[in-house]
Amino acid sequence: MLPSIFGDNLFDDWFDFPSFPELRNVDRKLYGRHASHEMKTDVHEHEDHFEVDIDLPGFKKDEIHISLENGMLTVGAAKGVEKEEKDKRGKVIRQERYTGALQRSFYVGEHVTEEDVAAKFENGVLSLNIPKKEQKKLPERKTILIQD
Repeated sequence: MLPSIFGDNLFDDWFDFPSFPELRNVDRKLYGRHASHEMKTDVHEHEDHFEVDIDLPGFKKDEIHISLENGMLTVGAAKGVEKEEKDKRGKVIRQERYTGALQRSFYVGEHVTEEDVAAKFENGVLSLNIPKKEQKKLPERKTILIQD
């Protein structure tokens, strides 16, 4: 137990840096009230496909991008918030800008194409449907023995 002369935290007096209350909840301003659950992802496996649900609270459909390259499916989302306050004469007294971006990648195999992946965005949840496809088998190699 700490003596009562200390505050809630022993280090409060030693590390008394100036606080910036306007920066306190930046992720909340950018990503909404579910900021602590940024890009929470659920993957469900079915016999013939995978369902991937990604939480993107606070984002709009046009702020989300999905790409597929070399078997890697990448989901990204980016947004910015601008806040400007003016006094009665129109003089800017405060101007702030926040930006943020999230990204996750999943290996889905090089046999999956962009046309195979179905995407839907509803109520802050991006749903992807990725089919299971048999990877094309390479022709069996025949070896030639080297004689002595």
